[in-house]
Amino acid sequence: MATKGMGTKFNIGTEDSKKTVAELTEIGGMELSADTIEVTTLDSPDGYREFIQGLKDAGEVSLSGYFNPTVGKGQKEVYELFESGELTSFEIEFPPSLGAKWAFKGVVTSISTSAPMEDNIPFEASIKVSGKPTLTVS
Repeated sequence: MATKGMGTKFNIGTEDSKKTVAELTEIGGMELSADTIEVTTLDSPDGYREFIQGLKDAGEVSLSGYFNPTVGKGQKEVYELFESGELTSFEIEFPPSLGAKWAFKGVVTSISTSAPMEDNIPFEASIKVSGKPTLTVS
C-alpha cells in the first residue's frame, strides 16, 4: 500500500545527539548505482560483451524547503557542516506507518537560497553520501 511522505524527517547526528532539519518540503532519496567492469573474453558466447558489478555509489541526498536559519531548526547546522567539510551521520526517517529509515554518513556539498519577490524564501542543500548507507525496517 502506498504511503505519502508527510511526516518524513531528515536528521543530523546519531540517536543520542539527533537534530531534525525543519521547514523541508522535499527530501531527495538515495541514488544507489554501481559501475560495471567488462570481463569479455575470446571465449564469451554469442558475440556479446559480459560484465560484473564494480564499485557502488550511493549518490547524493537533496533537501528542499523554506529558509529558516534560526538556531535549532537544523538549517544553520547544515551550513556549519558545509563550512567545516566534516563527515557526519545523517538519517532519513520515514513516517511511523512505514517503520523504515536510511542511515548514512556524508558531507554537505551545496547550499542555495534566493529571495523571490512574491514567494517564500527557498532553501536547498545537497549531501554526498560516503560509504554504504543502511536501510532499517522495523
